[in-house]
Amino acid sequence: MSPFTGSATRTPDWQHLRCEYVDGVATVTLARPEKLNALTFGAYADLRDLLAELSREKSVRALVLAGEGRGFCSGGDVDEIIGATLSMDTSQLLDFNRMTGQVVRAVRECPFPVIAAVHGVAAGAGAVLALASDFRVADPSARFAFLFTRVGLSGGDMGAAYLLPRVVGLGHATRLLMLGEPVRAPEAERIGLISELTEEGHVDEAAQALAHRLAQGPALAYAQTKALLTAELDMPLAASVELDASTQALLMNGEDYAEFHAAFTEKRPPKWRGR
Repeated sequence: MSPFTGSATRTPDWQHLRCEYVDGVATVTLARPEKLNALTFGAYADLRDLLAELSREKSVRALVLAGEGRGFCSGGDVDEIIGATLSMDTSQLLDFNRMTGQVVRAVRECPFPVIAAVHGVAAGAGAVLALASDFRVADPSARFAFLFTRVGLSGGDMGAAYLLPRVVGLGHATRLLMLGEPVRAPEAERIGLISELTEEGHVDEAAQALAHRLAQGPALAYAQTKALLTAELDMPLAASVELDASTQALLMNGEDYAEFHAAFTEKRPPKWRGR
C-alpha cells in the first residue's frame, strides 16, 4: 500500500473497534463481547479503513488482532448481516462481499506483521481473519470453524479457498471448508493452522511478546518478506528467484544492512531503523 497520504489525519476513534498503540505495536480489539465479537457491516468497514490508514504510517511495526471476552470472533452477526442480506439485491450483495474480501486483502497486504491472538471461538469470518494473519497465537480453548457451507454458502468465502490450502494443505482445507466442523487447538496445531500454542489464559501475553519482538526488528526486511510470501504464492520459480534477487539488491542498499555489519564488527546489537 502506498505511504503517501492526503490531507486526512489518523482517525482518533473507531466505533466498532478498540485500538491501542504502544512502542510500535497496534492492538486492535473486536469489542462486542456480549455477541462473541460478531462482525457487523460497520466492523468490516472499520477494519478495512483502519488497516489502510496504518499501512500509510511509519509508526506501526506490528499489529495484534484480538477479541474481547469469551472468544475471538464468532463471524458475521446473524441478525445484523445474514438477516439484512436477505433483502439486498445482487448489486448490494456484491458490494458487501467485495468489502469483506478487501479486509482480508488489507491484512495480507499491510506492510507489517499481523498476529491473531485467538482464544475461544474463531468461526466463519473470524476464522478467516485469523487465517489471513501472519501468525496465529492461540491458547487451548481456541477452536476454528469455517461455517460458510452450514448457512448454505460456498466455503470459499473471503479468500478462504485461496489461503487455507496454502496453510494446511488441500486435503485438510477441503474437509474444513466443506464440512464446517470445528477444529480444536491440538488438531489446529498439528495441521499447521496455529503458529504458537500457549498455556491457557496466556494468549494475549504471548501475542504481545511476539509483536514487540517484531516491532524491535528490521521492519523493512519484515515488510518485504511478507510481500514476497504473498506475491510468490502464484509465481513460477524463475519469476520468484528474480523477484527475490531484485528485492535483496534494494535491501542491500539500505541502512539496516549496513547497520548489521557495523554492529557485528563492533560486537553490539544492531539498532534497526526500518530503512
